Amino acid sequence: MTLPGDDQSDPVASMLAVLDLAASDARTTEDIFTGASQSMPLGRVYGGQVLAQSIVAASRTLPDDRSVHSMHGYFLRPGDSSKGITFAVDRIHDGRSFSTRRTQAFQEGVPIFSMIASFQDEDPGVEHQTAMPEGVPAPDELPDLETHLEGMHPLSKRMFTDRPVDLRHVPGPIYLTADAERRPSQAVWMRVRRPITDTPAVHRAVLAYLSDLTIQESILRAHGVAWATPGLKVASLDHAMWWHRFGRVDEWVLYAQESPNARGGRGLATGRIFSQDGSLLASVAQEVMVRLPDQTT
Repeated sequence: MTLPGDDQSDPVASMLAVLDLAASDARTTEDIFTGASQSMPLGRVYGGQVLAQSIVAASRTLPDDRSVHSMHGYFLRPGDSSKGITFAVDRIHDGRSFSTRRTQAFQEGVPIFSMIASFQDEDPGVEHQTAMPEGVPAPDELPDLETHLEGMHPLSKRMFTDRPVDLRHVPGPIYLTADAERRPSQAVWMRVRRPITDTPAVHRAVLAYLSDLTIQESILRAHGVAWATPGLKVASLDHAMWWHRFGRVDEWVLYAQESPNARGGRGLATGRIFSQDGSLLASVAQEVMVRLPDQTT
């Protein structure tokens, strides 16, 4: 089934198309929006996509000058990337400076994702931030993603090269093998592969899209596990994000990630996203289900 935005020759256009939700004319107590999914090799909706779409849906119920600053969401069920998604937005609260929205994402009447997000006018106030990690090579000093995929089957390789995002891992990626040194941390340079609109709301939504892409890997690195490990099962359980400053996603951002804990088949991963000049753009936390081959029964 071909869905709007399934332009395999331009994955950036595909990503932007699925974020351009349609408003429903249905008369309900909630604001209703509909959207498609990007085609995925394994048939499951990418979590960062439904997360970004939920933020777009909530943003459509607010004036442009009130921007998202935090969200907390739960991934309830795997989504089917061959089917459309309906987003129901509940206008919980509108104050002088803040607004709160609840977004539920449904497929065939069944919820797959639930989120509460807060929006704020731009206000003056105290300001500080943690420093960008030192000693991380610049993205132009690192090999591109395709270099790490040499020897991979062409169909498997497309799972990575068809993405709308350019990635540079520090240390290298763990798609095929993991480093001998086990460490619960990594850094990843990211950017959308070509320039996109100047609209700030789109850049904030795409930053959410990016935030779910590699954050699980700090947990895997702690145990020397590669994505290609037979029988490995990984699923995002919940996701929280705080936007601190505006930054463009079509310019390099550094996603510094670490995992402070794993237990009971769950791992916690946290991340901080910086612009290339060192501004802290966002903070992220996610809990992940991780089951190794001898733990899946």
